[in-house]
Amino acid sequence: MKNLNLLIVEGNLQKENENFKKSGIQTHTESLKDSLSYYRNDLNIDVFNPCSEQSFNRVISKIKKYDGLIWGGSSLNIYNDCIEIRRQISFMKECFKNIKKILAICWGMQVAVTAAGGEVKQSTNGAHIGIAKDIEINENGLKHPLYLLKDKKFNSPAFNFDEVVTLPTGATHLASNKVNEIQSIEFKFEESSIWGLQYHPEITYDKMIRLIKFRKERLINIRKCFNSEEEIENHINIIQKENKISKKNLRMQELKNWLNFINAN
Repeated sequence: MKNLNLLIVEGNLQKENENFKKSGIQTHTESLKDSLSYYRNDLNIDVFNPCSEQSFNRVISKIKKYDGLIWGGSSLNIYNDCIEIRRQISFMKECFKNIKKILAICWGMQVAVTAAGGEVKQSTNGAHIGIAKDIEINENGLKHPLYLLKDKKFNSPAFNFDEVVTLPTGATHLASNKVNEIQSIEFKFEESSIWGLQYHPEITYDKMIRLIKFRKERLINIRKCFNSEEEIENHINIIQKENKISKKNLRMQELKNWLNFINAN
């Protein structure tokens, strides 16, 4: 088994990550590193944030050395036009030209889809707040290496208000649930093979609960997802019950399958 060189792209703004740390919450990059280390302790990982670094040159100059790229979550909304989002889309386009294998998670999938000509909008069927229930793998997904050894129907940590509504040309739809028709996809664009997930196999339910508490005011007063703190506590109880029966290796199976995918080629 060869050593792998991976690039993790941090999708959150630096200020959001600083707020995470003040509240004792791992950044999404830290969660990814922890989850990857469950399967491999020999990974060479670099991290890049297109929002906070003035130039792409530091990474572009050595980008072809990476065996794969993982692009994680963010609290941003892709349809809000701002310089930070434009920079992320621009960097994804550079990655399409240079990196063969990309795992795009939640925000990462939304950036990849947008950069490849698809479309993302606010979800019309509500949001996932800490958990996505009854994700079902379709016939295409059952044949795809992303879902090797995965149950056909499963729950997963998730936190999203937006969804993919138009796939890039040639993309294959792999899984759905009642909230988001597009829960996972696979497509090829320029030099890249992209596996996209709307949910978060790399994040624990414990972290999701901390995120809900961290975003409590926003969830009640701005997002209008809950009417009261009591409703939030009831929702947290549901996630805690799922956490008790969830098996870590099955929850993160997609990560293992992607690592095997890049290791094999």
